[in-house]
Amino acid sequence: MGVQREPGQKGVNWSNIAVGGIMNMVTTLGQPLEVIKTQMAANRSQTMVQALRTIWNRGGVVGFYQGLIPWAWIEASTKGAVLVFTASEVETVTLRAGVNPAVAGLLGGMTGGIAQAYATMGFTTCMKTAEITRAKTAATGVKPPSTWKLFADIYRKEGLAGVNKGVNAVAVRQCTNWGSRMGFARLAEDVIRKVRGKGEKDSLGALDKILASSIGGALATWNQPIEVIRVEMQSMAKGAAADANRPAKLTIFNTLKYIYSQNGLKGLYRGVTPRIGLGVWQTICMVSFADYVKAWIAKS
Repeated sequence: MGVQREPGQKGVNWSNIAVGGIMNMVTTLGQPLEVIKTQMAANRSQTMVQALRTIWNRGGVVGFYQGLIPWAWIEASTKGAVLVFTASEVETVTLRAGVNPAVAGLLGGMTGGIAQAYATMGFTTCMKTAEITRAKTAATGVKPPSTWKLFADIYRKEGLAGVNKGVNAVAVRQCTNWGSRMGFARLAEDVIRKVRGKGEKDSLGALDKILASSIGGALATWNQPIEVIRVEMQSMAKGAAADANRPAKLTIFNTLKYIYSQNGLKGLYRGVTPRIGLGVWQTICMVSFADYVKAWIAKS
């Protein structure tokens, strides 16, 4: 079901801001997958079992929800609002111009991903990372500084550039993330529609929509190297700073070179398994479920 057939997609629809914020809050139910993915990306020598054990040792079940409250919630609500609003408007304009739904989804997702990265994710991702770093420090028996103290130290030493460290990598990741997720999901919807013998304007059932979003979410993890680079650039671990081989001033390209030199190609794909599960869940929420919420709002 392309966006031109989803109520709530005509013109500038401000309700999409609320839809995006609410639906992306739902995606935080996948926080354990986010923590596992980040743990493996930051500690590239660990296996899945070792990563799970490390997280568990930091606090049991609570360890899998590090950074969730309040920063993951703040990040999710703000970036979701920007994503759905921006992507919906871009998809609407491109579809009216006669662009293929899959390409419209790609362009909408790319634009929305870039917008959310620069508009909201620098500060919130920094704070979420600081919160996780505190938990890791506490696990060693050392009393950790408060999250705000960590933030203040970063700001005092590096200014806004430090707070937004890695934001370009985040923008590339989000651009490719949501461009791929929405593009592949809309393409899958078209393929499923043809297989079912439905016309271009016929709606798909809930299970077919979920299947299409699952395909989009899984295929979008091709960009895992960008996520590993992002995690490395935003790492606050003391051991990382002490590594003589690690560039003092990280950029996307020298971070890529550093990770490859240390861990090879395999290191660039650490954490891809939990990220597939996370990507599927997030795409189902932000594409399939969001379509239905927008339709419900339009009918109300």
